[in-house]
Amino acid sequence: MSDVESLKAEINKLSAKATQAKMDLHDLSEELPVNWTAILSVAQKAHDAFSELESKRQDLQALHKA
Repeated sequence: MSDVESLKAEINKLSAKATQAKMDLHDLSEELPVNWTAILSVAQKAHDAFSELESKRQDLQALHKA
């Protein structure tokens, strides 16, 4: 598998992970004030997931430009 193909596969997995994190954050927001103590941890997971996804997308763009 080429670098581009493996990076695309990784991006697909990270995209699914980020989408799930977004949904977890959304679900938590609808339940507030119940479980308000989980806000920081759920938000941090969403932030980390989207940060990693964005980084890999930038790596893919760099590969395409090279």
